[in-house]
Amino acid sequence: MKFDIVVIGGGPAGLAAALEAKKNGIDNILIIERDRELGGILQQCIHNGFGLHFFGEELTGPEYAERFIGRIKEENIQYMLNTMVINIKNKEIHAINSENGFMKIDAKAIILAMGCRERTRGAINIPGYRPAGVYTAGSAQRFINMEGYLPGKEVVILGSGDIGLIMARRLTLEGCKVKAVVELMPFSGGLTRNIVQCLEDYNIPLLMEHTVTKIQGKDRVEGITVMKVDERRKPIEGTEIHYDCDTLLLSVGLIPENELSQSAGVELYNITGGPKVNEAMETNISGVFACGNVVHVHDLVDYVTEESMIAGENAARFVKGDLVEQEEFIKCETDKGIRYIIPNKIRIENIKDKVNLLMRVDNVYKDVYMKIEINGKVFKKIRKRHVAPGEMERVQILGDDIRKLKAKEIKISLCKEGEHE
Repeated sequence: MKFDIVVIGGGPAGLAAALEAKKNGIDNILIIERDRELGGILQQCIHNGFGLHFFGEELTGPEYAERFIGRIKEENIQYMLNTMVINIKNKEIHAINSENGFMKIDAKAIILAMGCRERTRGAINIPGYRPAGVYTAGSAQRFINMEGYLPGKEVVILGSGDIGLIMARRLTLEGCKVKAVVELMPFSGGLTRNIVQCLEDYNIPLLMEHTVTKIQGKDRVEGITVMKVDERRKPIEGTEIHYDCDTLLLSVGLIPENELSQSAGVELYNITGGPKVNEAMETNISGVFACGNVVHVHDLVDYVTEESMIAGENAARFVKGDLVEQEEFIKCETDKGIRYIIPNKIRIENIKDKVNLLMRVDNVYKDVYMKIEINGKVFKKIRKRHVAPGEMERVQILGDDIRKLKAKEIKISLCKEGEHE
């Protein structure tokens, strides 16, 4: 089988990328999805709040997904469900499903859109037996919203990521008692609106700088022990709190799903765990693009969609020979207060009107300025009353400004008013 563009992953990133590639003149497109339906994680996110930026209205996850799935069908874009990609080599994709068996699929361009996965108990080393009742927040969400099962009745949630916060509310609405949400860091990893709407509105306590140190119970969770941690994130003796519960949910971070990327030889960014990408969302391998949560974990699906449209458009440009292969590039660097920045580099010839830089800060800051430097000189300062790691920041720079200043390096940092420049 031969296709111009193959998109691996049929979630919001893959769907948006495929549609944008089609819009830009590529007809021979294939989406490969390992699940039984398109839409990815959105299908189990039945709460609202999606689409405010992209559609200007509030939608549930399935409603947001259905808008793209409907357009995929209207445009007659081919897709395979229940199909697992097992390897990528020189743009030859090896995949398998029960209907066709083993397949070799050749592509002129590949878009990686595999999303992310949750960290499990094994990644955080909680002492104790391995009783029933310990779930990741995402698996519990699927049990309730799609399978119709309640994972437990008395719950403690470790981690204050967005899925954990949303599940605190969801479980409460189902009649469960959420005893507490426990967070290791001094700040939440979730959106402020979710802390307010999912915890504060339901009087669910949020314990910052605490962690679970022991799980009681052999066959089923019977309780957990929580302790306060010091500045090195080590438990402090004498601060034990015990909760009787039958369920522990883990919302301790998401990891970009990049085993396939590695097998293809894609260079990964050690901070995000996703591929290093340029302004076209292209990886270090020519013609292999990446977008969405496989690159870096987003807090809003609207931003996933916008980023994936960039990947789709540029994959189409690559197939048509319109993407400039340029050895010289602008480096995107981070400094004080900024944890990472995407894209990692920019080829100036491929910028049309603007470039969007996405980043996360490394802590909670109030009343600061985001300082953008080009070639070591301050280009712009943006006032920020409040920034937090749980909320992605975006900076837009016009292509004309980059060209006019003959940019070689763009650096972004945080500073206070009046700090030495």
